[in-house]
Amino acid sequence: MERKTKRIGIIGAGVSGLAACKHALDKGFEPVVFEADDTIGGVWAHTLESTRLQAPTTAFRFSDMAWPAAASVAETERYPGHGEVMEYLRSYACKFDLLRRIRFSSQVLGVEYLGASEEEMAEWEHWSGNGEAFGVGKDGVWRLTVKDLNIGSIQVFLVDFLIVCIGRHSGSPNIPEFPASSGLELFKGEILHSIDYSYMDNAAEFVKGKKVIIVGSGKSAFDIAAEVAKVNGSTQPCTMIYRTKHWLVHKSSIWGVDLSYFYLNRISQLSVHKPGEGFLHYVLATALSPLRWAVSKVIEAYFKRSIPLEKHGMVPDYSFSFAMSSCLIAMLPEGFYDKVDEGSIVLKKSRRFSFSNDGIILEDRNEHIESDIVILATGFRGDQKLRDIFTANWCKKTVAGSSDAAAPLYRECIHPRIPQLAIVGYSESLTNIYASERMANWVAHFLAGGFKLPSIRCMEESVAEWAKYKDLYNGKYFRRSCISTINIWFNDLLCQDIGCSPKRKKGVIAEWFQPYGPADYAGLY
Repeated sequence: MERKTKRIGIIGAGVSGLAACKHALDKGFEPVVFEADDTIGGVWAHTLESTRLQAPTTAFRFSDMAWPAAASVAETERYPGHGEVMEYLRSYACKFDLLRRIRFSSQVLGVEYLGASEEEMAEWEHWSGNGEAFGVGKDGVWRLTVKDLNIGSIQVFLVDFLIVCIGRHSGSPNIPEFPASSGLELFKGEILHSIDYSYMDNAAEFVKGKKVIIVGSGKSAFDIAAEVAKVNGSTQPCTMIYRTKHWLVHKSSIWGVDLSYFYLNRISQLSVHKPGEGFLHYVLATALSPLRWAVSKVIEAYFKRSIPLEKHGMVPDYSFSFAMSSCLIAMLPEGFYDKVDEGSIVLKKSRRFSFSNDGIILEDRNEHIESDIVILATGFRGDQKLRDIFTANWCKKTVAGSSDAAAPLYRECIHPRIPQLAIVGYSESLTNIYASERMANWVAHFLAGGFKLPSIRCMEESVAEWAKYKDLYNGKYFRRSCISTINIWFNDLLCQDIGCSPKRKKGVIAEWFQPYGPADYAGLY
């Protein structure tokens, strides 16, 4: 196979797209990356200036590039901010000469597969007809319709293999629905989504002296509330309306022991049921489940003592272990509860609210809160964003699964029924850069002919096994496709596919008890 003649298209230049581009280049391909923004970084390009990493730099990094020496001091307790993260990503892109492969300000309006018909594909026993990256024959290609946002022109590109790296946390805001008589249109003030706020150059001026309500309970809601409180103080407190309480903590260790020793090493993963596990693993996970419960309770007790969660009624209704397995852990903005104590932030729990012309009505509390600005930190519709990029209805219907099933992706990146395409960065981990790079590396080996995929039937059976895991350990958050607490099990499968040893540590003790991270997979070429 002449790799330079094979056209590889990548959509998105966030962390997933950069990793996909780098690993494709390593294999001799010349990919083209289409990025709608004028810079790299994806969601990181437009986070709040105050946003910091949710993990230390040992966990948030590419396998083959450590953070600069200045960022390595007390690295396990260091959480770089927006500017430092962007500089790290730029350094990675420059080190591996990725920028020349990126077409900035190039918005992909739609993609369409040209090749075998739906009927022909339905008869295939193997993915793309033969289980290989570029399929049977030379006819199958993806057509990309791309708009140049600088001049407004439309171009069409054909690629032999498409890698979609558009992420889940941008693009399609999740806007709550309300009855017509009490919806957003009633409110006479400003309503915007958190993504719109993060794009503002003058956010501080926008909220200064205003009555601000933030709706949501995720990381972005906490970050925005902290920023508004910093601007307005207790003279004009902002109100944060939340429905669900989550585990937002101030550090990733207890009594000096990093949480990765409890959840991200091989010994800890023995207590978790895994997709496709054998009888022995099943018995071990069942027998060790009380230990997993006890560890969770100890960690919960520690954080409840060190953070005033009980004082402010913010203790989550689910366990810390569930939060870890569902990717629901986040870092608190610095001094957040100090701002609550001083009256700069007011926390209000409500399961049902509506709008009035001058604020929000908490219907289950029979309370009216006046507001000039309402910021909806209500997340994104990642599934819809993924569907919208496809023009063919058959792709739209199948790519992201159904309302009661996660996206059916083999090895979390290949849809068994959609040929010559990979989706990298859709599934989540505690640090998405870690999981995304491993997938990108696996896809690059696949492109280079390093292995073939199993039959479609086998892939769909594997997808079903992983769906059971997500239902068990992610619960109602199964659509996040979080693989955090079985990251090692997942990486082992990827390593076996590409033909390298899954055991990356030196020595038995280290292999079982040291946490695994990105650096352990450096050099898998």
